[in-house]
Order: sequence, then C-alpha cells, then structure tokens
Amino acid sequence: MKNLEPLLIFARVAEMKSFTQAAESLGIQKGRASVVVRELEQAIGATLLTRTTRTVQLTEEGRAFYARARDLLSDAEELTSMFSHSTTSLRGRLRVDMPAVLAENVVIPALPRLLDAHPELELELSCTDRRVDLIQEGFDCVVRLGPIVDETLVARPLGKLRMINAASPDYLARVGVPQTIDDLIRQGHRMVHYMSSFSARPDGWEYPTEDGYQSLMLPGAVRVNSVQAYHNAGIAGLGLIQGGYSTLAPWMARGALVEVLADFRPAPLDASFVIAHRRNLSPRVRAFMAWIEEVLQPYFD
Repeated sequence: MKNLEPLLIFARVAEMKSFTQAAESLGIQKGRASVVVRELEQAIGATLLTRTTRTVQLTEEGRAFYARARDLLSDAEELTSMFSHSTTSLRGRLRVDMPAVLAENVVIPALPRLLDAHPELELELSCTDRRVDLIQEGFDCVVRLGPIVDETLVARPLGKLRMINAASPDYLARVGVPQTIDDLIRQGHRMVHYMSSFSARPDGWEYPTEDGYQSLMLPGAVRVNSVQAYHNAGIAGLGLIQGGYSTLAPWMARGALVEVLADFRPAPLDASFVIAHRRNLSPRVRAFMAWIEEVLQPYFD
C-alpha cells in the first residue's frame, strides 16, 4: 500500500482541486503533497494537473490517469479487506451525490443510524439537481432519479419510487377536490409547472390510461426550475403538483399537502445507484448501496 501512496495523494488533490485541502484530509504537509505529485508526473512523463493561484484542475492526460488510478486504488482497498467480516466498521471517505430534496427529506434524517454503526466513515454528501460528472468531480457513487442517459456509467436499479398528486388544503378549499381527470378541467384547476429550462415547453399533468400514460396540459401562473421551489409553490397553494412520495411525505405528515387523485398517480420514477466503473465497488460503496436501498424501500411501488 505504501507504493500506492503517490496515487492516493494525486487522486485526493484531483478530487478536492486543492493541495492544501487534500493534504489536510490525508494528515500530511502541503509541501509533501506537492512534491509527491510532481515526482509522479516526472515518473510517468506527463502533466496531470494545471495549477493556478485559485484552483487545481486535471489535464486531459490527468483525467485518463485519474480514472485508472481510482480503479487501482479501489482494487487495492478491496484486496486488503476481502477477508474482513461484513460486520467490520467501514472507514475512510465516501463522496456521494443525489437530488437535493431526496437528501434533505429522506437520506439525511436516516444518516445517524449509518454513522453510529460506522463512526470512522467520512461521508461527503453533495445535494444537487444537475447531473454531475462522476470522474471529473471525484464522486464514488451517485443516486439518480429517472432514466440513465450516459451509457458509459454502470447503473444498478434500486426500485421505482411512488409518485403522487398533491395540493395544499387551502388550494383545495378554494378550487375543489378533483375526483376524476375531467374534474381538473371542470373545476378550473391550475398546476405548478416545473421546467429545467425556461425555454422548454412545460410538461402537462400526467395520468394513467389503459394504453399507458398521457399528459393533460393545465394552465399555471408559476413556472420554476428548482424541485424545492416546485414543492414550495404547491405548499403555498399556487396549484397542483406531482412529485415523489418519498420527498412529499414529510409535508403530508404536517398537513401542508394532501394527496389527490390517488387512483390516477403518475408513472413511478426509476431510482438507480450509479458508479463510473464496476471496479469502483469498494466495500464502502457496496455497503452504502445496500443501506440506501433499505432507506428507500418504503417508498417504492
């Protein structure tokens, strides 16, 4: 493992984009980290990092080298722990990305149980609604909702998250409680429109039919490009919303939202556990994958 130390230092610098932060996380001096990476570049005959006064970035050669280095480090970690019992406490850093509302409403409340069982585990949790670059941004794994469009990634299906229709009690008191799809038009309902880009055409109201799922375009006074803003607009009584039960359940428990049209729920949303390469399945990643599947299980259809 000592011979892999330069790779470990290089990978940490690449992920944190900082020699100072990488050195602090590894418990070494910044000068040593800089010297080790420089000697590594000289040994392989390529510049791996571009350094400025503000940040550190991977070069094109550095990105290719980083991907192979992560594979090698993952293999070494798995090799040294292959005879460990499954009950052994996990150690080290794990970088994960997932949608913000899923992290805030479902995952973070359950984290104390995981960290109590593995007190030496260091979790870096990124909460974003964009699709991150696993390799470039140094993530061990991500949890994604919806289709996986990048065929170069390795995705393991976790399940299908239940989707529901919801509105605030105040909104329903003003407009009425729909019982059928026809009621959406007859009662004059409005919906909050979620759009990843304001230049795109807004999605309609999705509902099931005998032939699959169809979309009904409903008027709406508000368009948002954030999932959190979308949910908050529904809570504020600005219109009907459609969202994952896993993220709306806390608001329903508080009475801020009520499910409507339970017989006409939209299509469930695929949840996947994604890694850049099968070799990235270190013991930490495998354990986190099993844990996140357990946490999400109550919300699967």
